[in-house]
Amino acid sequence: MNLPDLSSPWWFTIATMVVFAVVIGRYFLIAGLFYCIFYLWFPAKWQQRKINARSYKKDQFKKEVKWSIITALLFAVAGSITAILWQQGYTKVYLDSTEYSWWWMPASLIIAMLIHETYYYWLHRWMHHPKVFKHVHKVHHDSNITSPWTAFSFHPWEGFFQAIFLPVLLLFLPMHLYILIIYLTIMTFSSVINHLDIEVYPKNFSNNFFGKWFIGATHHSLHHKQFKYNYGLYFTFWDKWKKTESPLYQQLFKEKTDSQLK
Repeated sequence: MNLPDLSSPWWFTIATMVVFAVVIGRYFLIAGLFYCIFYLWFPAKWQQRKINARSYKKDQFKKEVKWSIITALLFAVAGSITAILWQQGYTKVYLDSTEYSWWWMPASLIIAMLIHETYYYWLHRWMHHPKVFKHVHKVHHDSNITSPWTAFSFHPWEGFFQAIFLPVLLLFLPMHLYILIIYLTIMTFSSVINHLDIEVYPKNFSNNFFGKWFIGATHHSLHHKQFKYNYGLYFTFWDKWKKTESPLYQQLFKEKTDSQLK
């Protein structure tokens, strides 16, 4: 793929603006869609699945969007740096689907998510250290009751720690460009679903073979209320292994999913 020299200040700025438009556009599209479906268009249908009954704080959504715009800018800078590294041959991103076996494409996605899960779980626990929390993670927890707009609502320091993961990962993990795009989209969908504060997964999902390993709104809403449980990003295996999964999770999930949708 022929690209201009992204290491020049002019083209780096242009690339950052383009990536920012993509990141913030995806945020507004996905978070906005979920907000409209679950909070504006069909709120009565999902009322019994709402985790918290209390109202949102005044101007919470505006503050979340403000912090999310800053986060998107940090992600855009990280994306431009990744593009430079790719252009100069330092990353393992590839375009030719025959360069690796076909099975590597889904395998690389799973591996990336597992590595990301591990990185985030321990980063998340570190961010809850009393000396770190108020400087790095408090902004995110100001959304005591989460919403779709909470998905990218981070202090710049937390946004930085989130942003550096992917450029580093791509230095050693081969990923097809299309798989990378899918991965980034999954990140956004997962974050919005987890912060929705409405349980969208079906009854008994938390007990079936696959479902018990996935995080949803009930799981993450408890984290924002209890602070000391449920640190995972996509999966629950680190929480289960380190015994940091909330003891209230299974019962609360059952209560929210036992009711029939209207």
